[in-house]
Amino acid sequence: MRELGLINGRLISMDETVVSMEDRGHQFGDGVYEVTKVYNGRCFALRPHLDRLYQSLRAIRIPAIYTFEELVQFHEALIKESGITEGAIYLQITRGTAPRVHPFPEQVVPCLTMSIRPAGPINQEMREKGVKIILIPDERWLRCDIKSLNLLSNVLGKQQAKEAGCYEAVMVRGEYVTEGTSSNFFVVKDGVIWTHPATNLILKGITRSIILERLAKDLDLTILEKPFDISFVKGVSEAFLTGTSTEIMPVTSIDGKAVHDGTVGPITRKLQLAYTQLIDEECKRK
Repeated sequence: MRELGLINGRLISMDETVVSMEDRGHQFGDGVYEVTKVYNGRCFALRPHLDRLYQSLRAIRIPAIYTFEELVQFHEALIKESGITEGAIYLQITRGTAPRVHPFPEQVVPCLTMSIRPAGPINQEMREKGVKIILIPDERWLRCDIKSLNLLSNVLGKQQAKEAGCYEAVMVRGEYVTEGTSSNFFVVKDGVIWTHPATNLILKGITRSIILERLAKDLDLTILEKPFDISFVKGVSEAFLTGTSTEIMPVTSIDGKAVHDGTVGPITRKLQLAYTQLIDEECKRK
């Protein structure tokens, strides 16, 4: 089992130098990315991840030079050749390499890089007891729906959470709570699940979509995609984060104050179980 990389369809070792000094991803953050989890040697929810990748490419006008089938083959090749059965695959496409000027260069070929690394299971103590988060101002640009390489505000927010001894920082734009630095955010009040609508102000997370489009319906849960403010959060009975790497993570403390009674609530528990079962079904884990 070994970490492994890929550039433009060619498998490489992770210590091989492959990025040009004038790659626009390196110089401008001019590109997009996706991260897909691997369970039992299979990618989970790969199609929606790749669908979102193509949406991001269209949004910043990078031509898609690889088909869906080719990208699937690249993911499968990384899993097979690395021997990694529990891990994560990172995929990045930049506009390509050209002399550094701001306008789009002409006749430039996009650059695809991918890597696979082992990833252990979610921390079970956190899953069972929940995590602490802080609320911070949302200072990102206005196209958060694009999964771009421009993540400086997210990085600073995550570091702020780390220094506060918290798992995540959830952002607030104006008066409304948007999402975490690397996760979507949900709360439960009076048995109803609330989350920010999928506007340009948040990333439409894959795990978020699975909950809205499948799990909530299967469990007969009510979800509202509606903005809510900090005062609303103070009165909720449950809160949780979602994401490809986060899965479904209960939140039991916000800004140092317990969510309800400080324990993980029943709706979060139901969603956790249903999500795990879905992974087992799709990836045929035994």
